[in-house]
Amino acid sequence: MGTLYLVATPIGNLEDITTRALRVLGQVSLIAAEDTRHTRKLLDHYQIHVPLISYHEYNKLSRLEDVLAALSQGDVALVSDAGTPALNDPGYELVRAALQAGYAVSPIPGPSAPLAALIASGLPTDAFLYLGYLPRKSSERRRMLAGVSDLPYTLIFLETPHRLLNALQDLQEVLGDRQVGVARELTKLYEEITRGLLSQAIDHFTTQTPRGEFTLVVAGNASPSGPWAAEKLRLVLQERLSRGESPSQIAAQVAAESGWTKRTVYEILNNPNPR
Repeated sequence: MGTLYLVATPIGNLEDITTRALRVLGQVSLIAAEDTRHTRKLLDHYQIHVPLISYHEYNKLSRLEDVLAALSQGDVALVSDAGTPALNDPGYELVRAALQAGYAVSPIPGPSAPLAALIASGLPTDAFLYLGYLPRKSSERRRMLAGVSDLPYTLIFLETPHRLLNALQDLQEVLGDRQVGVARELTKLYEEITRGLLSQAIDHFTTQTPRGEFTLVVAGNASPSGPWAAEKLRLVLQERLSRGESPSQIAAQVAAESGWTKRTVYEILNNPNPR
């Protein structure tokens, strides 16, 4: 019976790979890679010659039987393009299938962009919540952020360069002007970590064109028992109105939950989009 190894690979700097990871990659009978061309460069650099098959978002279900068949003959390694596999990369379904089929699954830890950004952000690391990529649409992004706005945990997100500014603006409007660490190109030549308030990050990337992949580390709610942010209040009111609840009923219930006065909540209900 083979073992499925989940092997973390460098997120930029090729030196950031463990001796154990190199040994495992050299000893398995097959490597399932998110992008075989990308992984081949890494293997060639370390003179590792092992068969590769692609395992990515668009073939991850059809490839399951192929990988399970390979596991019946020997060990298999799963790698993503960068960092720890199965973390915002294909792998969850494969891990589940391998476990259900009775195969061992073993992590080979190593680089991880979210953790690297967190520990260098200057924000609390004792309790954090990793939420992956923010939703593409602003309305969905704001709704998701409203759901975590009261949490005291440091929040970690991934974002693409073309959505970065809009994401930062939504973060500020929903969460308030919190401390943030914006990390880009981690471990690479042009590594940059911008630290400060969300408003300062917005100013910075308004004048500096965002490039590379970004990890955002945002401070948690320092006063979780305090009043809701205004944007969260409006989102909750809109949601309850859409259910057909009466304004008087909504005002009474939301005032009790949000820390806002009933009169203010009622005024916002009657004027949800002030100018």
